[in-house]
Amino acid sequence: MAEQRVTGGRATELTSEQGKTTIADAVVAKIAGIAAREIDGVHELVPHGVGETITGLAQRVTGADTRTRGVSVDVGAQEAAVVLRFVADYGVSIPQVAEAVRRNVIDRIRAMTGLLVTTVNIDVTDLFFPDDEREGSLAAAS
Repeated sequence: MAEQRVTGGRATELTSEQGKTTIADAVVAKIAGIAAREIDGVHELVPHGVGETITGLAQRVTGADTRTRGVSVDVGAQEAAVVLRFVADYGVSIPQVAEAVRRNVIDRIRAMTGLLVTTVNIDVTDLFFPDDEREGSLAAAS
């Protein structure tokens, strides 16, 4: 059986008789972000604070990977805690969407890393209205 331990607080290390595997915290964050986006009713994940907002803008301009935007993880030796911030689609049941996101994030992280996810805290920060997008597209076209 593999032993898990944290190395420098930045990655999880899985050690077995056959060798060592290191999983970076960024990998866990990407898994969480992708898993959250797989759920209908999640319009988009949004940044945590000003620093992440600036980073997100830079990533959009440069075409860099944005899959960890709106995701914060705290990874320990055998456990992980996740915080997600997202905009929900108008008309969905926010509690049902949040629970579906929570289950999917827990399942994906467990299946892909072997980590036990202790908490998935979710902040729904806004609602997305499809009419807003259409009005913005019409204004840009005129």
